[in-house]
Amino acid sequence: MRLKDRTAIVTGAGSGFGAGIARRFAAEGAQVMLADIDEDAARAVAAEVGGIAHRADVASGASVAAMVAAAEAAFGRIDILVNNAGITHLPAPLEEVSEADFDRVFAVNCKSVYLTARALVPLMKARGAGAILNVASTAGLSPRPRLNWYNASKGWMITATKAMAVELAAAGIRVNAICPVAGETPLLKSFMGEDTPEMRAKFLATIPLGRFSTPGDMGNAAAFLCSDEAAMITGVALEVDGGRCI
Repeated sequence: MRLKDRTAIVTGAGSGFGAGIARRFAAEGAQVMLADIDEDAARAVAAEVGGIAHRADVASGASVAAMVAAAEAAFGRIDILVNNAGITHLPAPLEEVSEADFDRVFAVNCKSVYLTARALVPLMKARGAGAILNVASTAGLSPRPRLNWYNASKGWMITATKAMAVELAAAGIRVNAICPVAGETPLLKSFMGEDTPEMRAKFLATIPLGRFSTPGDMGNAAAFLCSDEAAMITGVALEVDGGRCI
């Protein structure tokens, strides 16, 4: 129960890594708001873990502000924020990715971190405590060809994590990131371009431990970094990738 009496917002919590993080947080005693643009998916996981579902578009300032206000109204305070919602563009030569796809990737993967910080950091500063976790990617550390702008968005998130950590440390707010390798999530097919046994084998061959990241893996790492056990850890980009970045 390392998160007993803590409150948390997890974005993109209706599926994949976000759902895994929300499940682990709830198991560790936290009250969790599961935010997702797919409200039905968020409701399904929320019902399972005893959390609160909320529809949120993390690329919209008004939607993010409403999410934070709803969480504060429900919980009284917000101890933890997990910026998990993310998207990618399909594999393609970097010059062939459309401007619309580029804008969408950076709005969801990058602008969302700014928007949630703008809405939530003042509340955490007022309390003198808080933990923010950004779900980045090994793509931001060891980029894959043909996912150029997705790689860049996750590299941005890692740099933002470190910059936030330095600035917010004096306010008692810790900021970290986790960097999963691809996993059994709705984005897997988009990363690979096509989901075939051959493509999976090719992908897995780059991971020394020989398997994809799981939502449970992400939940375990997130629970640790957002708990008091990690009280001296801030500004890290923890690789949870089976050795992919070695």
